[in-house]
Amino acid sequence: MASTCPNCGKKLHIWDVKAECSSCGVSIPNFNWQERLEEDNINAEKQFAVFNRTMNRIAYSIWGTKLRIVRLVFTFLPAVGFILPWAVFKSDAASFDLSIISLFGNKSLIDFFKSFFGDIGLFVTNMKFENFGGAVTLGAAGYILFVLSALFIVIAFFLNIIMCKKPKTKSTIIFDVFSIAASIAAVVCFIVSGSAAQQFTAYNFGDYAVMNGSASISWGYFIALLLLCVATGVNIAVAKAPAKSDETLEEERLARKAIKDEKERREQIEKEKARKEAAKVAAEEEAKRVEEAKAKLAAKAAKKSK
Repeated sequence: MASTCPNCGKKLHIWDVKAECSSCGVSIPNFNWQERLEEDNINAEKQFAVFNRTMNRIAYSIWGTKLRIVRLVFTFLPAVGFILPWAVFKSDAASFDLSIISLFGNKSLIDFFKSFFGDIGLFVTNMKFENFGGAVTLGAAGYILFVLSALFIVIAFFLNIIMCKKPKTKSTIIFDVFSIAASIAAVVCFIVSGSAAQQFTAYNFGDYAVMNGSASISWGYFIALLLLCVATGVNIAVAKAPAKSDETLEEERLARKAIKDEKERREQIEKEKARKEAAKVAAEEEAKRVEEAKAKLAAKAAKKSK
């Protein structure tokens, strides 16, 4: 309930539970209801306009132009690169690929996560033993940076939606660059871990034994890096390209809506026309059946009269 009467301004107390003001007798809930209803309609229209503007911006940001459609494709295409091996760590025991899954039967990111989260303490103990600078630390860092590279490219995609009100935003480019930098760091850590492994004949990388280890960059990383660079280049092109205003996008939306409404209206007219034609045909057929029935009755009556 209001704190004061909207008509006379009398202060209302917690015990004033009646709908009518005890001073002037006006119905407080229904006071000036037409004006309040108008105000609600205006507010609803404003909110609907904001909603339409946001949806226009999201649609335009994702697939509003041919260049943005290309960007959408090259935002998802780098995901292929994360399936390919970026670097390979070989040993006489377990071998590892810097990849989500291994195409050659080696251990991969999935196996690393199983081992790491299965016994984090074991990894920490081994890292402490090598003063957080040896093969275990660098190998784990390589996998973590690999995940960060994938995470940054995903964030870059969602920034297209989050920053839709700023169609020329450079935030997506920044995270693309972060993704490329993380990928380079991941490969470097993985390769350096192979060099560090040569200082030991054998050690454990989590649950996996490593013997006579060595690492090298793999062909898959060059494909992945190319895809990431192309995605960055497309984002740069989008940021530099001219962008449509909210007014233009709303005009285009209304034009599309008008075309859709006109199409639906024409379809409704055609359906109504078809319904009337069908009703006319049905009425004619019914009339024909009635005439035939009358003719038969007349014929029977004529025979009886003879």
